[in-house]
Amino acid sequence: MEDSLLQIQDSWATHNRQFEESEEFQTLLKRLPDDRFLNSTTISQFWAMDAGLQHRYQQLGASLKMLFKKMHRIVSRLFNLCKRCHRQPRFRLPKERSLSFWWNRIQSFLYCGESTFPGTFLEQSHSCSCPYDQSSCQGPIPCALGEGSACAHCARDNSTRCGGCNPGYVLVQGLCRPEVAESLENFLGLETDLQDLELKYLLQKWDSRIEVHSIFISNDMRLGSWFDPSWRKRMLLTLKSNKYKPGLVHVMLALSLQICLTKNSTLEPVMAIYVNPFGGSHSESWFMPVNEAHFPDWERTNVDAAAQCQNWTITLGNRWKTFFETVHVYLRSRIKSLDDSSNETIYYEPLEMTDPSKNLGYMKINTLQVFGYSLPFDPDAIRDLILQLDYPYTQGSQDSALLQLIELRDRVNQLSPPGKVRLDLFSCLLRHRLKLANNEVGRIQSSLRAFNSKLPNAVEYETGKLCS
Repeated sequence: MEDSLLQIQDSWATHNRQFEESEEFQTLLKRLPDDRFLNSTTISQFWAMDAGLQHRYQQLGASLKMLFKKMHRIVSRLFNLCKRCHRQPRFRLPKERSLSFWWNRIQSFLYCGESTFPGTFLEQSHSCSCPYDQSSCQGPIPCALGEGSACAHCARDNSTRCGGCNPGYVLVQGLCRPEVAESLENFLGLETDLQDLELKYLLQKWDSRIEVHSIFISNDMRLGSWFDPSWRKRMLLTLKSNKYKPGLVHVMLALSLQICLTKNSTLEPVMAIYVNPFGGSHSESWFMPVNEAHFPDWERTNVDAAAQCQNWTITLGNRWKTFFETVHVYLRSRIKSLDDSSNETIYYEPLEMTDPSKNLGYMKINTLQVFGYSLPFDPDAIRDLILQLDYPYTQGSQDSALLQLIELRDRVNQLSPPGKVRLDLFSCLLRHRLKLANNEVGRIQSSLRAFNSKLPNAVEYETGKLCS
């Protein structure tokens, strides 16, 4: 009776082997495409469309059911004969192989058949478990196709490599990465080919092509009029871009004033400059550290032979250029005198003079100009980019939007003023030129930091807060 059971088990294995070697099964193997990886789901679809194989599989199922009934009867009889035995017999009966087994078996033939006996394909790791006596059984495994970051098609010359990506992604070193927009110039143009020597020449000529025309405002003085410089004077140049130039942002390369003094005056102008990058209150401006830590100093050139008027120019150049919306100038004066004992120049505040009735002279500012250039700026395009963070067009457009915003953030913050920590100019851009609320700006910045931390070789830098 045990021999009968062994014969049935051998017959079970034979039926499975015959199904595996059947014409229907082998035909399916030959029909499967080899230009891309086939997962079990894809194989199941080919399996379901093959009517001949379906019929052959049903025949296998019917034969195995008959064998299973025979085995069950034999096992029942054996248990009845052994009721009075001290030890009950143990039997391990074969089970019907599921569809998923056969789909995996097909994968094993496709990708693990480089030896006499095929191994077992492990879909999760895309590798093969080979028989113990085979050193290697794995063959070339084509690339996987799919939506989003998966490949659109494999390379023609080598199917193991990705040959192209889905819309919104680009092929980078064999992998599909979210595609950065065709150019950030669509959102904010930041390119200029003006070199420092060219800039210096144009400034010497006071070339109007590099002047950024702005509005002069001051309650303390007027351009071209003499005034008493004993007290601090405040003036500013502003652009009011949101009102007059919503499609532009502006970069400052130099600042120039023409200052005149009455004859024999001992006054020395002293200026404090504050720059507001994109608008907002005066508290959202940064102080220009003139002649500190390698930052440029004022250059003075005489306008007339009497040296009553001088052009005061500070040139930032490409190294220190920065965004500006408003430039605040605070002008005060000090008295230049010569110390007889040390033969050195010393300075006094005007109110420190022992004789307040002494005439210190007058001062006049003829011009106050900012030199630089304006860049195209599309706030609606950036708003649309931000909108994709919550409502992406496609599976890859959210990652693409995040990458573009990170690139835009970094390029804007590159024009941060000098200091130990970069100022967060990008938040100022969002706050004042896109009119976003503070909580919305914070949410965007958090999303960018979280996404950037997941990127390979990501570098995150600390920024100082400038705009509220």
